Amino acid sequence: MTTFLVMGLGLQGTAAAHDLIVNGIAGDASSRILLMDNDSRRLQAARERLFALTGCGQMETIVAEAPLEAAAPEADAFREALHAADAALNGLPYRYSQALTELALDSGCHLADLGGNTAIVRGQLDTAARHWAGKTTAILPDCGLMPGMGNLFVAHAVRELGACDEVRVRCGGLPVVPSGPLDYALLFNVYGLINEYFGRAQVLRGGAVREVETFTELESIAVDLERYGLPARACEAFITSGGLSTTPWTFAGQIGELDYKTVRYRGHFDKVRLLVELGLLGEDEIELLRGGSAVPRDVLATLLERVLVSDDPDGVDDLAFLRVTARASSSSMELEMFDRRSTATGFTAMERTTAYSATACLLGVLSGHTEIGAGPIEKAVDTDWYLQALAARGIQVRVS
Repeated sequence: MTTFLVMGLGLQGTAAAHDLIVNGIAGDASSRILLMDNDSRRLQAARERLFALTGCGQMETIVAEAPLEAAAPEADAFREALHAADAALNGLPYRYSQALTELALDSGCHLADLGGNTAIVRGQLDTAARHWAGKTTAILPDCGLMPGMGNLFVAHAVRELGACDEVRVRCGGLPVVPSGPLDYALLFNVYGLINEYFGRAQVLRGGAVREVETFTELESIAVDLERYGLPARACEAFITSGGLSTTPWTFAGQIGELDYKTVRYRGHFDKVRLLVELGLLGEDEIELLRGGSAVPRDVLATLLERVLVSDDPDGVDDLAFLRVTARASSSSMELEMFDRRSTATGFTAMERTTAYSATACLLGVLSGHTEIGAGPIEKAVDTDWYLQALAARGIQVRVS
């Protein structure tokens, strides 16, 4: 009997629950999945959708507020759920990740999350390393698309090529048809998007970790959309934060030049750069001319939700693209992933590539393909097996 727990039944959380049912429970009547969220209506909608897709009757729902600290009163419900579960997927915003890491360690429940904030991830790993001795618990931040899949593609290239002169990571989630003021559609949590666009990013320069400003180093990038049956469109890429997460530290000295850039349709950079320069991504509260105060980032997040979220009940037809190009002294390798929204399940490409990557890593713990311990994902997961796991989920990866 295996008990799975999914915390946060938003976009990626529901897709993660779907994959755990299909590839984790798989008709085992003794196993079950716990679905946990603070919104009873969202939980019920997720349960109904999952039942329609899978016919799984072994679902239980728990309504609870997520804790920001492991000692907070609201942590009790999560502590109880983690005690009951063997493996858990955290689909909540990253601000809850530290508390849930502590609760998972206390409960002995394997935990994977989607990462997104490098400082928080490093805090999770530090906490896990301090408390892990003698435990058999896997703590796996950064298991989504970026960070996550990209980390593992980098690890695979280094394993195959050895020390690399350079590794370039380029990734984007985009609507198939550009629309709206930014030629973009919001495909995941709005604060996650803003976090990527704001601050500083860690890269490798000359084999050492360096920090560079986000929204810099703009380049044109050729994405062969016609290969995948889509019209050709011009794309661009630029530095954003959080995508590489722990990989610069992991591969310092093994990779000379390592960077990550987000891919968008051409023109997006200039539009968002204006918002950055106006200070609309700032986190400090400002006084308003007509009285009162506001945090610019919260105002921007509200407006982005209003204009970038599709009104289409069937969801956005989107694509997810990831390319990792590695060059060593005498050889090179390229891994390219491309995915589209599934017509069979309705899950977007962003949901599939983020959630299914995370659940594959989590299920890998139970199957022995992901190491138990407190290490970054690029050290923990068998990359050959991981590529096979993606293929089994219909996610295409071309290796050349």
